[in-house]
Amino acid sequence: MKKIVKSGMLMLLVGVLLISLAACGSGGSKSTSGDQSNEKRTVKIGYLPITHAVPLYIENEQKKYQNFNLELIKFGSWPELVDALNTGRIDGASMLVTLAMKAKEQGIDLKAVALGHRDGNVLVTAHNINSVQDLKGKNFAIPHKFSTHNILLYQMLKQNGLRYEDINPIELPPAEMPAALSEGRIEGYVVAEPFGAASVAINKGKVLFQDNQVWKNSIDCALVLRGEFIEKENEIAQEFVNYYVKAGNLAEKKDESIQKMSSNYMKVQENVMELSFKWIKYDNLKIQEEDYKELTTNLIEMGLQENPPSFADFVDNSLIDKVK
Repeated sequence: MKKIVKSGMLMLLVGVLLISLAACGSGGSKSTSGDQSNEKRTVKIGYLPITHAVPLYIENEQKKYQNFNLELIKFGSWPELVDALNTGRIDGASMLVTLAMKAKEQGIDLKAVALGHRDGNVLVTAHNINSVQDLKGKNFAIPHKFSTHNILLYQMLKQNGLRYEDINPIELPPAEMPAALSEGRIEGYVVAEPFGAASVAINKGKVLFQDNQVWKNSIDCALVLRGEFIEKENEIAQEFVNYYVKAGNLAEKKDESIQKMSSNYMKVQENVMELSFKWIKYDNLKIQEEDYKELTTNLIEMGLQENPPSFADFVDNSLIDKVK
């Protein structure tokens, strides 16, 4: 009899224990599920390690976002970045606006929501080049034929009585340009910073023209987002642009703290960074229609694009207009 009672009590205790464990498991499952539903959206933005993307670096360093997490993804070339953007592996990018326009023309739903910077492109030459005419028959490097840098070269030649065909434009990776100039393989180049400053700071090259001397208010790099991201996750897109614009205003300080934060994303000597910052601006990042139209006119004139996307179709100022 005692054995039966003990056996019954043991079965009862086991039953209670199993019920308790089941209850704990159920509660744990709900908690885990709740945590997953509250996870923030990760916004993935592509960039190349250049001075023109500094607002992105500063935004990422702030880490104050309420509704999203930011992941910056570094690329080694513009084609790699464009491919990631076109296939939806990233939500946006700081990139050459002309490449984004070309992708838009090919049917990729992209929107330019802000500038990457203002000014900050220089036409650098060897010390033996004293005028634009001295470049006749010489090699001059550009990063990509679909770039504002190529248009700057075209305009500089045109304004000084030379044709584009009078020189030898060649495409080179930006990081290779300072060495190519120093070795005499090219006589000049125009490219994103800090690669212009890299030659000038060590006296291996000189500034023949600043970009605003050739083409005032030229548009070079832009912050581009995928259209579906803006449409489906507008609140997050708005918050992202809010922080981006504020980061640009902060970057305009160009002090030691900004240089330190920027150095986490690009390895640049201090004197090169300082010189590069002197040429570039990060405030007033709204894309103006008249500046965009001048860009499209140049693209058509050079035969780079027959039908560039219109301002209304490509530029979305609705986000930056709401930044307080």
